[in-house]
Amino acid sequence: MGFAQRYNSTLAEVAACCAAVGRDASEVRVLAVSKTVGPDDVALAVRAGAHDFGENRPDAIMAKHDVFPNETWHFIGNIQSRRIPDIVRCASLIHSLDDESHARKINDAAASLGKVQDVLIEVNVSGEESKGGLAPDDVFDMVALCTQLPCVRVRGLMTMAPQGDASVARQTFDGLASLHQTIRSQLTGPDFQAFNDLSMGMSEDWREAVAAGATIVRIGRALFSDEFDVV
Repeated sequence: MGFAQRYNSTLAEVAACCAAVGRDASEVRVLAVSKTVGPDDVALAVRAGAHDFGENRPDAIMAKHDVFPNETWHFIGNIQSRRIPDIVRCASLIHSLDDESHARKINDAAASLGKVQDVLIEVNVSGEESKGGLAPDDVFDMVALCTQLPCVRVRGLMTMAPQGDASVARQTFDGLASLHQTIRSQLTGPDFQAFNDLSMGMSEDWREAVAAGATIVRIGRALFSDEFDVV
C-alpha cells in the first residue's frame, strides 16, 4: 500500500470517526508528519493531495520548506531559542510553545519578517516527566502574555498522550479540550476568534483525539510507513 492509499484511507476513517460523534470531517486537518522521510516522499504526498506537513527539527523544516515553499509547514518539535528565527521563517504554525522567553523571541522574529506567527501552546495534561509542555494551570498566564505580543497569535493548544492505553489517551484529550473551552470563554474579539485549534492525536491514538474534539491530528508512520498497512 502506497502513501496515496494510506492517506485516502485515513481521510475516510477521519470522516467516519467524525460522523460517529456528530462532527463534520472538514473540522479535522490531517497533518502528515514527514520528519522521517525525504523530499521524494514529500513529493509523492503532495501529488496524493497532502498539503500540511509537520517537522520537528529546524534544519529539516528549512530544507523541505525551501524545496516545497507552496505547502504548509508546521513545526512540532522542541523549540531551541537560537533557532527561533529559522523556525519562524518557515513555519505556518508552531505547535510547541511552552516558554515565555520563546514567545517574546518568536514575536521579535516575526516582526522582523513582517508576519504574525500562529502558535499553539503545548500542555502536559498527563503530567508525565518525559513530556514537554506547561502544566494546565500555567497556560492561562502564557495566553495572557501572547495576547499582548502583536506578532504572535495563539490558535489553541497541543498535547501528547501517554502511549499504550486508549482510555488514558482519551482522558488526556478530554482534559485538553476542557482546558481549551475554559480559556476560550475568557477571551474576546480577535483573540476569541483565533483560539480554535486542538492539536492532539498521533498514529496510534488519533481516533480518540477526534472523538474528543481534535482539529489537527499529527500522523506520521501510519501515512509514510507500511507498518500500519492492513493485509
